[in-house]
This record gives sequence, structure tokens and C-alpha cells, in this order.
Amino acid sequence: MTQQPIRLAIVGGNRGSRFYDLLAWIADRIRLAAICDVDDRILSNWKEQYPSIQTYQNYEQLLQNPDIDAVFLASPMLLHARQSIDALKAGKHVLSEVIAAHTVEEAWELVETVEQTGLVYMMAENYCFSRTSLMIRHMAEQGLFGEITYMEGGYIHDLRALVHQPDGSLNWRGQLHHTYNGMNYPTHSLGPLAGWIAVNKQGGDQLESISTYVSNSRALRKYFHEQFGGNHPAAQDGYWKQGDCAVTAVRTRGGVLITLRVDWTSVRPHNMRHYALQGTAGAYLSARHDQEGDLIWLRDRSPIADDGADKWESLERYRPEYDHPLWKQWAHHASLSGHGGGDFLVMEEFASAITEQRSPAIDVYDAVTWSSIFPLSMESVAAGGKPLAIPDFARNRGKQEGRG
Repeated sequence: MTQQPIRLAIVGGNRGSRFYDLLAWIADRIRLAAICDVDDRILSNWKEQYPSIQTYQNYEQLLQNPDIDAVFLASPMLLHARQSIDALKAGKHVLSEVIAAHTVEEAWELVETVEQTGLVYMMAENYCFSRTSLMIRHMAEQGLFGEITYMEGGYIHDLRALVHQPDGSLNWRGQLHHTYNGMNYPTHSLGPLAGWIAVNKQGGDQLESISTYVSNSRALRKYFHEQFGGNHPAAQDGYWKQGDCAVTAVRTRGGVLITLRVDWTSVRPHNMRHYALQGTAGAYLSARHDQEGDLIWLRDRSPIADDGADKWESLERYRPEYDHPLWKQWAHHASLSGHGGGDFLVMEEFASAITEQRSPAIDVYDAVTWSSIFPLSMESVAAGGKPLAIPDFARNRGKQEGRG
């Protein structure tokens, strides 16, 4: 019997517009059925591209449509948990942009709803699917780094121009910086690292505790003063609660130390991905900018200098041997999609999980564990960097995987 395409609704048409071409590539697996957005102009633009789709400005009305099988939540971050829960209860599979939930209470509710409904929930953490992230994971799984002892991840990206509307009013990113103070966007930094040590997976590790510190808030006040004048509220001292740079230390049950850095308001060139890994038999350093390449050192394989010192070498040397199977299979489409190929592989994995009736690569337990860094970091900062335990959201994972 031929499998019918999954009928998908995109919620949040602005971010979703990046998937125009991608949806055409996988039309045999996923068919776009509807778009939901509060902006008439965005809905009109989608209608021009896909005349047959239905459009909604009301999310609740969309969920009442029985001809929609799944929703892709590309809506503002703080809406994700509630919209996911409502969609699951309405019988829809869910692909959610990051982060999955911004409170511990909603994280637990999301887990319970997935367990109760048995539907597919996946978080669209595209950084986990970049070619290099998958390759390092593939090498780690084969033990090339030995026992991993330390990792670091950073999301360092000047997004000051994306925190406001043209008139200077704040959008969701701006409201985030105005309201919260902590590790406010953790999963781009943490997601790939969690995959390298198989967090929440059988035989893998588990995140145990965090401690977070945040710098002073300086960049946005200066930016708004320059762009909108000294009388703008956002140019006033004390307006921005979020500091420019947040650093979180995470310790795993297995004793791995992880440091995370998020900074998307400081003035500097873009640094989309910053990662490092240290093991007992090898190490990895990501490129810091476009003029550099990724570096790796493997004991007994990497070259030795004339003076006997160990030498870094290009990661590219090992790509033919250790490129991840997903990239070998989907290299053409992935290389043409956004976020280093992650956008395509996220959508492909979501479709496969539904059609194969299995848990996705980034399931609800991964999603809420990584996302819980957001609320826990806020609490840690408020308590002067106090270490806090990370809940074991995956305690029922085995029972859930045994269903169906």
C-alpha cells in the first residue's frame, strides 16, 4: 500500500518561509496543507507559492481541522510548549522549533502529553544535523576520542537588529532580553554535545547539574541609543534584564564537564557554531570564523612535529572515512538547505519517524532536558550562580518506547 503524504501545517509563516524549496524536495513525504500566522501579508505570500493551501490566523481553529496530520511550530519561542501540548491533544504530530519549553512545569506537562497520546514529537534542533556535528558524533560513537571528559558549545551571533520592529518596538527576541536573565537560547550550544555523549540514550550519559553566570547588560542599551535616540525606553539604564553574555557549566552523571556560552547582542562578527571536545585519546576544535577550518587530533593517528610535539590537523582529512551515513545518503538536498543542512535533515527525520511509527532522533525527553537549561539558568543566576539539579525527564523513556 502506498503511504499517503503527511499533511502538514506551518505555524509561523515568517520563519517557515525558509522551507519553500525544502518542502518541494520532500513532497512525496510531506504535503503542505495549511499556514497559520497573524500577519495577512505573510499568509498572502504563502498563498502565492502554494495556492491550494488553507490559511489561518487562529491556531485553535487550525487544530480543529481533521485533514491536518502534523504541525511545524515556527512561532515565537515562548509559545512552543503550550502550542505543542494543544496540538498533541488535538491528535496532531508536532515538530517544534527551539526551545521546547521555557518552564520546568511546562516541560513535564509536554512529556506527559506525549506519553499519553503516543504521537510523534520532535524538536527541530537543526545544529545537531550539520555535517560536522554528525561526523563528530559518528567518530565519538566509534571511540576515536577515547573517554570524553570535557566539551564546550557556543552560540555567538550579533542579532541586535532582530530584537525590534522598524518603529523600535520589541519583538519576541527583544521581549526575551527585556524579561529574563540567564542562558536564554541553550539548545544550539548543547544539542550537538548531548549527541556526542548520547545523553538520555541507552548506555549514554545524563545531565545532572548546572550553574550559570551572566555578564553586565551593555550592548542593547548602546544600540538603541544609537538607532532610536537617548529618550527611547530601551536606551535607559536598567531596561534590559538579560546580560550580554551568559555562561553555564553543566556536569553530567558520568563526570563530563560542559561549558555553554550564549551571546547574541555583543558587537562582533558572526560565529554560528563554536564547539570543542576533549577526550583521553583525541580532541576537536571547531573553526572560529570563515577563514579557519575545523581541527582534530587523534592519538596514534595525527602527525607529530619534528620536535616530537603533537600536531593538530584538518578534520577534512577524515571526512571520507567518517562522514555520517545520513550525509552520505542525503548530501545533495542537505547541502542546499539552511543551517548547514540541518533544516532538510530535521524535516526528513520527522517524516520518517511518523511513517515508521518510531521515536525521532530528538524526542520529547531530549527536547525538554536541553530546554530546561533556560529556566534553571534563570534560577541559578538569581541565586548567585547556585548549582541546581537537572530533572530526570527521561525516567519513563523505556516505557514510552515500548508502546505501539
